[in-house]
Amino acid sequence: MSTKAKVWSIILAIILIGGGLWFYFRYYFVFGEGVKAGELNYCTYKGYIFKTYEGKLIQSGFKKGATGSIQSYEFKFSVEDKAVADSLMRCSGKNIEVHYKEYIAPIVWRGVSEFVVDSIISVN
Repeated sequence: MSTKAKVWSIILAIILIGGGLWFYFRYYFVFGEGVKAGELNYCTYKGYIFKTYEGKLIQSGFKKGATGSIQSYEFKFSVEDKAVADSLMRCSGKNIEVHYKEYIAPIVWRGVSEFVVDSIISVN
């Protein structure tokens, strides 16, 4: 193997390894984990090519600085596990607590959100 071929092989290997690391950190590295609680608005199964489970949790509270003012926050999430999604679909309108993982970017076959719910902690 000539020197020129070795150099190109090394450059190609570096590009492939770098691309693989970039893809892993962008789409599969768990940036954060946590727990959210609120009223489940919906959990649906939708999509054109990649069908994914998507949901929305409504977290209500009082607005800081404004007396008696109520505000709400919408936590939009995706679900990978069909069993968890089926359980969530039966909890619409109930107060629930879920565990989620946060990724840097969504990936089309996992869902449209960077937040992915992986378990239900409690249902009230």
